[in-house]
Amino acid sequence: MKNKMMAMILAGGQGTRLGKLTRETAKPAVPFGGRYRIIDFVLSNCANSGVRQVGVVTQYEPLELNDHIGNGEPWGLSGHEKGATILQPYTNSEGEKWFEGTANAITQNIAFIDSKNPEYVLVLSGDHIYKMDYDAMLQSHIDRDADLTVGVIPVDIKEASRFGIMNTDDNGKIIEFDEKPKEPKSNLASMGIYIFNWKKLRKYLVDDNNGSKGMMDFGHDVIPAYLENNESIYAYSFDGYWKDVGTIDSLWEANMEFLDPDHSLNIRDDNWRIYSKNPVAPPQFISENGKVNNSMLADGCYIDGSVEHSIVSQNVELGANSSIEDSVIMANATIGKDVTIKYAIIGEFANIQDGVKIIGTRDNIQVIGFEEQVGGTDYENE
Repeated sequence: MKNKMMAMILAGGQGTRLGKLTRETAKPAVPFGGRYRIIDFVLSNCANSGVRQVGVVTQYEPLELNDHIGNGEPWGLSGHEKGATILQPYTNSEGEKWFEGTANAITQNIAFIDSKNPEYVLVLSGDHIYKMDYDAMLQSHIDRDADLTVGVIPVDIKEASRFGIMNTDDNGKIIEFDEKPKEPKSNLASMGIYIFNWKKLRKYLVDDNNGSKGMMDFGHDVIPAYLENNESIYAYSFDGYWKDVGTIDSLWEANMEFLDPDHSLNIRDDNWRIYSKNPVAPPQFISENGKVNNSMLADGCYIDGSVEHSIVSQNVELGANSSIEDSVIMANATIGKDVTIKYAIIGEFANIQDGVKIIGTRDNIQVIGFEEQVGGTDYENE
C-alpha cells in the first residue's frame, strides 16, 4: 500500500522548552543518542514502513535540518517514485505565508500533496523517539473504513494534561477528544500521528480556509470538526516505546534509556534500522589513562579521562583527569583537563575549559549550549 500513502512531517517547531539547545536549530535537528538527530526516527519509520514520498515542513532555524535531510538518500528516500522534499514558508501575491499551526502547515502545502496524488496522508511530528510500522496503521485504517485514524498511547494520568486525550467506545472509535485538558477523563494520549483520507481532509481545509475561522491546528480545530460532523474516527493503539523529547528532562532521560541494551527501543534490530546522515570521522581513541564503562562512544572521540554511563558523540575530546558521568556530550565538544561533568547535556561545539565543574542532579540537569564557552565558572545545581 506504499503507493497509496504519503507522509507530511511537521518539523517547524522552535522547541522553546529545550532552551539553549534550540536557540540556533530546530528541535527535530537536535542530536540524540550519539549518532542521530531526533528527526531520524520518524524518517526511518517512513523508510521501513514503505512510505516513499515524504514532505518535511520546516520553519524555525531550518538550515541545519535542511542540510541533514538533503534529498533523503540516507533513508532510501531518493530515486524513482521516491523523495524527501523540504517545504518552507513562502511569499505569494497574498503576502507572507508563515505556518500558523499544524493544520495550516498542511493547508499551505496542498498543491504539493496534490502533485503526489495520494489516497491517504500520514501526518507526523518530527520530534518524537519511537519505532512504528505505519503500514500496519494504514491497514487498520482501511479495515475500519475510517476517515481519520489517530495513533494513541497510554500515559501517566499525571502527565495527561500535556496531551490531546481521547475517549473511545468498545470498538476503538473515538467519541470524545480534549486537547490538553486540565482535568483529563482518561490517559489515552494522541501521539501526533494521523492518517487522513486526503480528499476529505482537503475539503475541510479548503472549505474552512475560505471562511472566517480557518483550520489552524489538528487538535484544536480539525479533530473537533470531524467529531462534530460524525466522521468515522478511530484510535490506533501503540504499545511500544514512544518518547516526547520536548523538555530537557525528557531528552536526557531518553538518552540514558538509549544506553540500556535490553530497552524496548532496541536500536540494534537489523529488521528496523534507524538511519542517519553522519560525517566520516576517524576511529575513536582511548588513551592508557582513559576509562569507559556502560557508555556509548561515537567515532572520532579522544578520551583521556573517565566516562561512566554517558553518551559521547562524534569528535569529542576529553582531557586528562576529567570525568563524565550520567551525561550527554554532543558532537565536536571539547572538554579540558580536570573537568567534572555529572547529570548534564553539553551542546555541539561547546568548549569546557580546564578545571570546570558542571554538576547537576537527576532532577536538575545542567545544560551547556551550542558553541558555549565555559571557563572559570562552575555550574552546580543552578
